Amino acid sequence: MKALILVGGYGTRLRPLTLSRPKPLVEFGNKPMVLHQIEALAEAGVTHIVLAVSYRAEMLEKEMKVQADRLGIQITMSHEEEPLGTAGPLALAREILAGDEEPFFVLNSDVICDFPFEEMLKFHKSHGKEGTIVVTKVEEPSKYGVVVYESQTGKIDRFVEKPKEFVSNKINAGMYIFTPKILDRIQLRPTSIEKEIFPAMAGDETLYAFDLKGFWMDVGQPKDFLTGMCMFLTSLRQKSPDKLHHGDGIIGNVLVDPSAKIGDNCRIGPNVTIGPDAVIEDGARIKRCTILRGSVVKSHAWMDSSIIGWRSQVGRWVRMENVSVLGEDVIIQDELYINGGRILPHKSISASIPDPQIVM
Repeated sequence: MKALILVGGYGTRLRPLTLSRPKPLVEFGNKPMVLHQIEALAEAGVTHIVLAVSYRAEMLEKEMKVQADRLGIQITMSHEEEPLGTAGPLALAREILAGDEEPFFVLNSDVICDFPFEEMLKFHKSHGKEGTIVVTKVEEPSKYGVVVYESQTGKIDRFVEKPKEFVSNKINAGMYIFTPKILDRIQLRPTSIEKEIFPAMAGDETLYAFDLKGFWMDVGQPKDFLTGMCMFLTSLRQKSPDKLHHGDGIIGNVLVDPSAKIGDNCRIGPNVTIGPDAVIEDGARIKRCTILRGSVVKSHAWMDSSIIGWRSQVGRWVRMENVSVLGEDVIIQDELYINGGRILPHKSISASIPDPQIVM
């Protein structure tokens, strides 16, 4: 089986992290984001994965070669000369995807969930039509485009953009299975699969909805990245509690790489991920944060809802909160207050940031 992952462009929504590396390689739950998808696809029997990228991503290519060898699968890069939207990349990879009559998966690269690929495939084969969209329930459907479908069969009737009154609370979760027949509908030009292809398929009664169980999040921007991390850790607690960290001062769900060092009298958690070679000094208080590889949090720092980029340093008695994000190699000097600061790589900060702002 084959799969195509829509990696797309420069990951501007997740800056400043994506100024240092492509978004698929930013670690989520101590693993490059795209690797969560790739490993789940490989486990479901996918042997060839195409990554659709609209820029030359040498770093991504290099890392994917390592992962392909490790997993015993083939990973191909499909480079767009111009951004082709969400459907155009399928036309660009037509030769690979249409190589046989087998259905193939298509995913948005920002999506994190308990990937139900085997169940999706079973459902897709049971209805035997052209396409299956995974849908997930949301609390505020008026903010999204919703999917209206028959609850018994899953057959999609129509799509409604930001409905004013309630028609459905299910939205497109950015994961699909198609038969190669869909490629006849798509030309090699910038095309939106959601706005141009899906409505036509629904009109032809060849598109079905698969209901996702469990958590789902698009983690393409910092606020959602942190919310998704909390959901991911909760899921880990249910499925593989042995992977979570236990010990003095650990509260709730905390994931710690074995090479990280944690000092005395710290309070860490709930919902914290600490990456490889990170150092947390004595008396630090950290909750709802991701600390990436090689970063140092100095003694008595207090941190909430923040992402600390690779090899950055948070000074003593610093207070940091409100979705602050440090790029790579940032130094926050001692005794400062950082409130919603987005700080670009290689900066040294010597004054507090009392209001949310981007520091260039």
